[in-house]
Amino acid sequence: MTTNMKILIVVDSINVEDSSGSKANVALIKNLADAGFEVIVYHYTLKNIQLSGVSCFAIREIKFSYLYFLSRLQRVIWRNFNINLAPFLQKIFGFSFTFFNDTNSINKALKEINFESDLVITLSKGASFRPHYAVLKLPQFHDRWMAYVHDPFPFHCYPRPYDWVESSYKQKEEFFKLVSEKAKYSAFPSQLLKEWMGSYFPDFSKTGIIIPHQNADYKINDVVLPDYFDNTKFNLLHAGNLMPQRPPKGLIEGYELFLKNNPDAKEFSKLILIGPASSHTEMLDEYQLNNPEIYIYNGTIPFDLVYKLQKNVTVNIILESKSEISPFLPGKFPHCVEANKPIISLAPYYSEVKRLLGEKYPYWSEVDDSAKIATIIENLYQLWKVNPVDLVLDRQDLLKYLSADYLKGIIDDL
Repeated sequence: MTTNMKILIVVDSINVEDSSGSKANVALIKNLADAGFEVIVYHYTLKNIQLSGVSCFAIREIKFSYLYFLSRLQRVIWRNFNINLAPFLQKIFGFSFTFFNDTNSINKALKEINFESDLVITLSKGASFRPHYAVLKLPQFHDRWMAYVHDPFPFHCYPRPYDWVESSYKQKEEFFKLVSEKAKYSAFPSQLLKEWMGSYFPDFSKTGIIIPHQNADYKINDVVLPDYFDNTKFNLLHAGNLMPQRPPKGLIEGYELFLKNNPDAKEFSKLILIGPASSHTEMLDEYQLNNPEIYIYNGTIPFDLVYKLQKNVTVNIILESKSEISPFLPGKFPHCVEANKPIISLAPYYSEVKRLLGEKYPYWSEVDDSAKIATIIENLYQLWKVNPVDLVLDRQDLLKYLSADYLKGIIDDL
């Protein structure tokens, strides 16, 4: 599979261990290369990381500038005097000194590129959007610029309960308005997110296309499964960050109710929660203390181990917030689809995961409906007891939707 299109990707990070956003970025980059495009990556990981089959260049941070000095001075004041100047300064300037120095570093590197690209894609993570800010300042790229919007921005554009108003909301809103107007294309991982952001910035509705998070191939042959995992059991896994807006209480209470209704399952089942959960530490410690059938690891573990667990458990769980809508496509969704295990979707009625799984998908519940969650777990458990091998997701349509071939069709259509 070959194509003559040349793609320049400007990305925050390609370190898959630092965030789910970076994992999604790397998967997209790999699939663009696998689709036959000539891909060059400029990344601000601040590490010399290389990806197979792709030319990667680490952008150097500018360390001799007044912005760099001011950013370090601000950190010293915070560390030594516990004075946080960020809200005051960002209300004036819109962004931090570090942000401006980072975007200047990216901008400087892009000006020195000797690569005639047909398409320029900006990818970011979290709430930074530094590559977007840098390319916005380089109009020579705008006629072939695709601004990939992985999450809502700014924070007041998030749905509840994630939304909050920053001191710099006006400047950030103006920044993203310009992104929506100047980029020739915009891309979103989900249909609902495109519609959601288009309601704030109408130009996104005109230029937006859907490029879902990708299902890329990862090598995990040498990864050893941990002692707490027994592959002879009915294992349910939630792997990921349990932020304050993602309380696991309904899931755990649903599992406890399942055990109460099926006492024999105590010996043969396990609920595994792994990932940062500092907002729920006290509750999780109590549940784990009183329930030996629940294993909780409050922290981060290597991505390759998480990926292997997802492929070996009985059921994967995607837990989202209690809200009216969830327009996000979680970064782990492609991994769960590729694992070919049933997915329990705990999400609002209007959510991208629920939309993709389908209206008649049987294993969906609101995040706090413990009774329904218990019923879903029981139904899966009974199927597992009959024949564990038959308990699969089997969604070839989703595998195709998340594949390099489908991605190539999207880019070719541009």
